Amino acid sequence: MQTPFPPYDEPEAERSGRGPRLREIPFRMLVPNLITVLAICAGLTGIRLAFENRFELAVAMVLIAAFLDGIDGRVARLLKAQSKFGAQMDSLADIVNFGVAPALVLYVFILDQARSFGWIAAIVYAIAAALRLARFNVISERGIKPAWESYYFVGVPAPAGALLVLLPIYFGFLGLPIDRTTGFLAAAYTMFIGFLLVSRVPVYSGKGSGGGVRRDLVMPFILVAVVYVSLLMSFTWETLTLTAIGYLISLPFGARAWSKKYGAAAPKPETEPAETGHDKPGDPS
Repeated sequence: MQTPFPPYDEPEAERSGRGPRLREIPFRMLVPNLITVLAICAGLTGIRLAFENRFELAVAMVLIAAFLDGIDGRVARLLKAQSKFGAQMDSLADIVNFGVAPALVLYVFILDQARSFGWIAAIVYAIAAALRLARFNVISERGIKPAWESYYFVGVPAPAGALLVLLPIYFGFLGLPIDRTTGFLAAAYTMFIGFLLVSRVPVYSGKGSGGGVRRDLVMPFILVAVVYVSLLMSFTWETLTLTAIGYLISLPFGARAWSKKYGAAAPKPETEPAETGHDKPGDPS
């Protein structure tokens, strides 16, 4: 029986002209895509709530969208449910949740006080998020990567950018006056975060730490996580403000650590002198 819906993954038989042969897709393959769809719904709902002046819920939905969009890839790897369809969908969702949604919510809340300059700042941030995600996809597809890319991001990652760019809203919820002056300051800050996204500043990722916790640190780690979540639930905007500021403060220290270990000032391993004056293949540019 012919189905009116296109298959999730086009079978080889249909591509070769032998007629369709539909196969069942395991449910675990759909779970990451469902998470991605929920993230898009949350991001778009955040935009709607912002236009309705329900800003606290709007920010919460954008942050939930960023969280869901940040874990769908990990869920796919955990369930061994990676697919090309899911990768493409995730990339498109990232632009909405990490770029468009935060920019529009921020514009409705405070950037509109700066008029055209505020709108330009929102556009700059959204485009910067798209460029950063495109560069990330290109880097991920490279066969050979420098060793330091296992430990550092190139520029601020898009999920962190969404958290950081909303800082003026956190301040607004804490009593910062919303006027023309703060609108221009927020616009300048928004463009600054956009430039951090597309910059080549090395940002420590934690990916190379092995993903484990020492046995003697398990209990303190759990307690710290409980304290942070409790603070987030009880003092939401104060905690998010301190988190964003702390992340910004950590950036120079991460770049300095990268420079010491991998930069020009890092100690080079002893090698035999080259026979010609040409650079060796694979030397960093």
